[in-house]
Amino acid sequence: MRKRAEEIPVRFASPEPQVRLVSAFARPFDGAVAAARTCYSARGIVTAEQVGGDEIDDPDKRRQALERRDALAVDIYRAGHHTVFQHAHFSFAIDRVSRHALWAFFHAHPFYNSEQVSQRYVRVRSDSFVIPDLPPEQKSIYIAALEDAQQAYRTLREQLQPVAAAAFFAVFPARARQPQAWKKEIERRAQEAARYVLPVATWARLYHTISALTLLRYRRIAGQSDVPAEVGRIVESMVAAVLRWEPAYQKILQPPIEAAAVPPQIFGDAGLLGEPRRADAFRRDFDADLGDRASRLVGYAADAEGVVARAVREVLGCSHGDLSDQQALQLAADPARNPVLGETLNLTTLSPLSRCLHHAHYTFRKRLSHSADSQDQRHRMTPGSRPILLAHLGNEPDVAYPSLIADDPTARAVFDQAMARTWEAITRLRRAGTPAQALAYLLPNAVNVRFTESADYLALRHKHAMRLCYNAQEEIWRASRDEALQVREVHPTLGRFLLPPCSIRDRCHQRPVCPEGKRYCGVRVWTQDVAAYSRRI
Repeated sequence: MRKRAEEIPVRFASPEPQVRLVSAFARPFDGAVAAARTCYSARGIVTAEQVGGDEIDDPDKRRQALERRDALAVDIYRAGHHTVFQHAHFSFAIDRVSRHALWAFFHAHPFYNSEQVSQRYVRVRSDSFVIPDLPPEQKSIYIAALEDAQQAYRTLREQLQPVAAAAFFAVFPARARQPQAWKKEIERRAQEAARYVLPVATWARLYHTISALTLLRYRRIAGQSDVPAEVGRIVESMVAAVLRWEPAYQKILQPPIEAAAVPPQIFGDAGLLGEPRRADAFRRDFDADLGDRASRLVGYAADAEGVVARAVREVLGCSHGDLSDQQALQLAADPARNPVLGETLNLTTLSPLSRCLHHAHYTFRKRLSHSADSQDQRHRMTPGSRPILLAHLGNEPDVAYPSLIADDPTARAVFDQAMARTWEAITRLRRAGTPAQALAYLLPNAVNVRFTESADYLALRHKHAMRLCYNAQEEIWRASRDEALQVREVHPTLGRFLLPPCSIRDRCHQRPVCPEGKRYCGVRVWTQDVAAYSRRI
């Protein structure tokens, strides 16, 4: 019986990822057990030093203390009492990780914090890509596809600068008198659009901070991502670094889930990933349902405003006669009445009135490029069911167009040619039997991602406060505008307070109205209705 390609380990010709533990709790394992013991301690707080037997001079008694520590750790871990393992956190500096691995695994959950290099601001070097170790003919096709994408990126960076300049000075006509002063800003706008042709194999570097519990979860499920070979080697490096710091974690560390337990549809050459026609049909159905929107509201509770209003009255201990639904909603959702909403520190989950906004929920079907969705998913309180991306891969290019490229015929021609060559390379590699997880790396930043995303109003409000800003990434901005207008249609009072930061600050009477300083977008957005919002850059 022929062995499926995905059962053959994928190796890499590119350099290994660099994983370095840069910050950690001094006694993370002892601290976890100390937290567990404190739950049942009649003598007060149990310390890590007590758990570790620091004050015990007798070697045998100290060994017994450590054995008791380990036994309790194993016991509570096996029982699923895992909160004690969330106290300790680890910060890693990671380099040479693909954008796709970040999207598919490391940022595809809520329990992390990352700060990564931005392709919007930093130019991508020509040697910054994951390269699987493929047979010579396949590797040649793969490398040629990378080189094609890099050339298109360089070409578009140059071609789009006059296009970006025209759009920029249309917004800031006075700045046209000193074009050199704004050269870097214009280059950044051109680069932001040009990056759409780059493959998701492009390396990133970042700080990534997680709890011990999240690392244990990473180790267990690393094999269930679009690119399990890359994710697995990074996770193993993270685990090894932590074990060097605190070997006791070996007591509870579970092995990865066996490959046999992974649904074969995820990585097989047959099944869902082997039928582009099935993917084409799925995309047609999804897009017909989406219509001309980037994000379509598909689920909400009709009485959500009434539920929120009643929650406000519960918090304040008053009746409908004291506070109408409209008044209650304004107390919670209007920045003019609830100034906590204007705080940049995002205090809403700590505010009794603001917490009432959790009770309204919304679900959207969305289509964003991989590049845009990589930023969208960083809003961890608005989770989405993102796809196994290769299951969406059809026979023809399926991509999003930045407006600077879409509106310029010359740039669009370069972009379209680059996408056609990318899909041709993927098709050739697929026919040659290249593993699916290796194919994934050649998909461009522009490739469309289709998924469903949900949020409560409080999380959606915060997301829109960030993403309705004209400085936000263009696609997420458009999707957020779609969402705000649709929420307004079904819940008029709540919907009217889904606003960008300047409009929120204006309603709170905060000055300056725009919080962006020298990054001011040039448009008096706070004087406009969301329905009138329009931007090109």
